[in-house]
Amino acid sequence: MPGTSGSSGEIVRLRGVGVSYPGGTAIDGVDLAVRSGERVALVGPSGAGKSTLLGLCSAGVRADRGDVEVFGRSLAGLGAADLAGVRRRIGTVHQRLHLIDRLRVVHNVNAGHLGSWGTWRALGSLVRPREPEAARAALARVGIADRLHQRTGDLSGGEQQRVALARVLVQDPDLVLADEPVSSLDPGRAEEVMRLLCETVATPARTLLVSLHDFDLAVRWCDRVVGLRAGRVLFDLPAARVDAGLREELYSLSGR
Repeated sequence: MPGTSGSSGEIVRLRGVGVSYPGGTAIDGVDLAVRSGERVALVGPSGAGKSTLLGLCSAGVRADRGDVEVFGRSLAGLGAADLAGVRRRIGTVHQRLHLIDRLRVVHNVNAGHLGSWGTWRALGSLVRPREPEAARAALARVGIADRLHQRTGDLSGGEQQRVALARVLVQDPDLVLADEPVSSLDPGRAEEVMRLLCETVATPARTLLVSLHDFDLAVRWCDRVVGLRAGRVLFDLPAARVDAGLREELYSLSGR
């Protein structure tokens, strides 16, 4: 695919991007660059625009103004086939995981292949799983190789989180978007999932853009922290430069 990244290794570039809904403005004139291999956290209160910004990067949300580039290509100018090609290079981790409980784990992991498999191949895999060793290897990376043939709904919540990460591993994307992946977890489990998520993107080096409510997790696990308030970027700094004062400013300015 032409245009694998921007001229300075940028995977994502937003220029003056705005998104409005009938109820108000979600994103207001945002400029943001995410470079290859970076781990970037989006922090801010509910309604700050974090999920909308992630949606812009996968073309799940369309900008009303400004330009969104992913892998060096402006999403606004892409046809359906080219847009599908971009999306094949993007892995997603959702808060609610989007797993199908009644299917065996191997099928949920193999869902990571759906962007590259044809319809008939995908349907056939539901009868006889394709590439089970690749699925097992991905599950081994997250510590549950022995769960390959179990019913997904019978797993614990933590094990299901690992299945979702294994699905990203078999997809082998260049960019991983994670939308509040730990918000419903207790602190210990949240720390473990962030560790696994960062290990998932580490080898080979993938780019991570993750939205988080937990400010401390963002600082500990990411290279950069972007503070969003009312759809605008309040700060964009290396994690080492983000302190409690900035956290208080971010939330107090948002009326919290």
